[in-house]
Amino acid sequence: MTQKTAHYRTLFISDLHLGTRGCQHALILDFLKHNDADTIYLVGDIVDGWKLKSGWYWPQAHNDVVQKLLRKVRRGSRMVYIPGNHDEFAREYVGMTFGGVEVMRTAIHTTADGRRLLITHGDDFDVVVRYAVWLAYLGDWAYRAALVTNHAFNVVRRRLGFPYWSFSAWAKLKVKNIVSFIGEFETALVEEAARHDAQGVVCGHIHHAAMREIGGITYANCGDFVESCSFVAEHHDGRLEVMRWLTTGSATSAVAEADLDLNLGEEAAKAAA
Repeated sequence: MTQKTAHYRTLFISDLHLGTRGCQHALILDFLKHNDADTIYLVGDIVDGWKLKSGWYWPQAHNDVVQKLLRKVRRGSRMVYIPGNHDEFAREYVGMTFGGVEVMRTAIHTTADGRRLLITHGDDFDVVVRYAVWLAYLGDWAYRAALVTNHAFNVVRRRLGFPYWSFSAWAKLKVKNIVSFIGEFETALVEEAARHDAQGVVCGHIHHAAMREIGGITYANCGDFVESCSFVAEHHDGRLEVMRWLTTGSATSAVAEADLDLNLGEEAAKAAA
């Protein structure tokens, strides 16, 4: 039986990190197979230029992801690419269109119910990335080390019949400094949306999927397709929803992302006991 393709007014996806071993290419391809939209925003860090500079890794599956995205453009979807810090090389092409994909530094999206949303990757509001690039590279190395551990952990989970779970994402929520940083990041993005006379902002960058109202402005973070395998969808009535694509052919709501991660952590502890 063929599974039905879900069609949204708009899809926002970020932080695929093609070109790295941590990229969840199988889940990305499955997600693209089962989801379509009138407009698709690629909200940065689609390709990991930082990693590719230090060592080339580009399997056929990563080519397949690019081809799948371009095929959606050929079939009528509008696609806007907003480069992030890991694919900042693409910022040299802002204002141009390649294969029907529009490259923009930021964008304003109007929802079906008339709200203006600022679309930006978010690295401009990360003090570490802006003022201490060397520290960002160090943090990137540590992050990748955590992903290696995460991979081994999920091999065991799959054998036990449990779905994918991100140990590193759960661990981040346990570190008070990280939680504080996330709060400051969210506030900075909301303030930027207000400066653009927007009623909301959609971003990525920090790999923490979330959606909340802050001072009357909607903050939505796509998360990533390395750990949380999450995205933001706009339904045809203008409603926004953060969702996760953790198993083949189905999505699950992820509005309460922190609670979901903590619950999965408890589940993992029970499985290991």
